[in-house]
Amino acid sequence: MVKRNNFHASIITLFPELFPGTLDVSIFKRAQKEGLFSLETINLRQFGLGKQKMVDDTPAGGGSGMVLRADVLANAIDQSTKDNDKRRRILLSPRGKKFTQKMAHELSKSEGVILICARFEGVDERIIKKRNLEEISIGDYVLAGGEVAAMAMLEAIVRLIPGVLGSDLSAINESFENNLLEYPQYTRPQIFEGQKIPNVLLEGNHQKIEKWRNEQSKKLTLSRRPDLIANKE
Repeated sequence: MVKRNNFHASIITLFPELFPGTLDVSIFKRAQKEGLFSLETINLRQFGLGKQKMVDDTPAGGGSGMVLRADVLANAIDQSTKDNDKRRRILLSPRGKKFTQKMAHELSKSEGVILICARFEGVDERIIKKRNLEEISIGDYVLAGGEVAAMAMLEAIVRLIPGVLGSDLSAINESFENNLLEYPQYTRPQIFEGQKIPNVLLEGNHQKIEKWRNEQSKKLTLSRRPDLIANKE
């Protein structure tokens, strides 16, 4: 098994205490100890202005809420990266391109990511353009900030790095691979509250099992996420 140890994630956030969170348990904790990936948090507040370490200001043109300042974010990004840093700079934003399993695969093969967690009403538009930030969303809803989204995104990415999962085969038939949802899974007891495990899974005919699983995946996808089938076509 080929292992990699050069995936490095940097998270720029006002709440570094939220991390590593789920990335410090189970397979992720082991993966960090084995050097398969590394994680650092950068406190945006340390780049704030004045005695109060202000990081935001009122929206130009009026409106409610506050906006993260471009100069503060620029300092945080510039001082946290090197000139030859090729990692993608991602701003977690509800208006961004939707994060997908395909994107997770692409990022898992890269050197890492820089994730900027927005807060308040968002960030000054100029920093997005000047620092080439890629806006990405994890779904069609709005969170209070980008921290939960960053953690979810990193889970999806890191588990695909070779060596992180107990078996690299574990990720092959999961939901969203090949634009299909995963087939139903069963285990002991063989009968639970009157419901039996499908006979085809107990007969030992691997060709029939594979066919059944594929049919179930297509059936579930058509009923719950027909958009995935349409995208595949």
